[in-house]
Amino acid sequence: MEIFVVSVKLGLTSFGGPIAHLGYFHNEYIRKRQWMDERSYADLVALCQFIPGPASSQVGIGIGTMRAGLLGGLIAWLGFTLPSVIALVVFAYVLTGLDISQVGWIHGLKIVAVAIVAQAILGMGQKLAPDKIRASIAIAVAVISLLWQSVFSQAALIISAGLMGLVISRNTEVQDAPALNVPITRTFAAFCLTLFFGLLIALPILRHHSSSEWVALFDSFYRSGSIVFGGGHVVLPILEQEVVPPGWISKEDFLAGYGAAQAVPGPLFTFAAYLGAMTKGVFGAILATIAIFLPAFLLILGTLPFWSALRNNRHIGAALVGINAAVVGILLAALYNPLWTTAIIDSADFALASILFLLLVFWKLPPWTIVMAGMIGGTLLELF
Repeated sequence: MEIFVVSVKLGLTSFGGPIAHLGYFHNEYIRKRQWMDERSYADLVALCQFIPGPASSQVGIGIGTMRAGLLGGLIAWLGFTLPSVIALVVFAYVLTGLDISQVGWIHGLKIVAVAIVAQAILGMGQKLAPDKIRASIAIAVAVISLLWQSVFSQAALIISAGLMGLVISRNTEVQDAPALNVPITRTFAAFCLTLFFGLLIALPILRHHSSSEWVALFDSFYRSGSIVFGGGHVVLPILEQEVVPPGWISKEDFLAGYGAAQAVPGPLFTFAAYLGAMTKGVFGAILATIAIFLPAFLLILGTLPFWSALRNNRHIGAALVGINAAVVGILLAALYNPLWTTAIIDSADFALASILFLLLVFWKLPPWTIVMAGMIGGTLLELF
């Protein structure tokens, strides 16, 4: 129940995309409740950057699993995801034809995301990049991320940072990471990985030999969730190719739904709920949501037990010194693009962001009050 209440609160307030979600998670799970130490959180974020799927959702699933087993992981995902699923199924039709960029309170929520991520960078940077070498790695990763933007850049930078960690820590004693409570056996983890690849191979074959539109729907969304690196926005062109050419949904309705997805909290992968609803109603929304998130579940459950053991290996621990600094750099780059570039348009936006940051970091107001203040501030900026 504790996990469900906290994750629902996050699902209702986590605006701004996957990087912003990591900031909300850090504030709620790490700073306030201390369910995990800073290094373990950064290690989990690094793992979720390596594997396909929605990184922020996988981080939430991982935290829930380590807190309360498989049911905890499921509840953490359900609480974080359900609000945006319901909102998209209901609101997509209302928002069709509306210019999202002109809605003041939505712009205010983008400014909130800037303040939230800035707070996360401040906290994680103090722990994970406290010296000049690791701070330099973080800044270098941020600069290169901004100048070289591709599907592979993030993975390449994390690997490079890991190699740097091996170099800078080769003569330094690396402290063992605190033990992770992963209540999953390696046998079950291996089963999850086998099932992930088995479905990836079997579903297209089953679709080819079946005339069922439900099988086709599940296959399309499962494959989309299986091959995406880099977060929710990367999945959009893949989903468009899956649903528009077959005539399941028009391009205009696809774009209208994408606009609605930007206006609601939670993971962008819940855009699948909108597409499923437009294709097959409520049951289509449920099936599409399960299909696109199932690979994320199987991969995080399949890798966590092995990751828990590997992270205390001396060489892996040294690599993680650099990788964790790189995670800070990736967050720093994302603070500028896309968050800052889309939210801070003029001096009034900067003033509002500064006030929200002050209230969050120094006055230590809860995030939901910052969200409300951002919505009100964005509305006032639009009016005046």
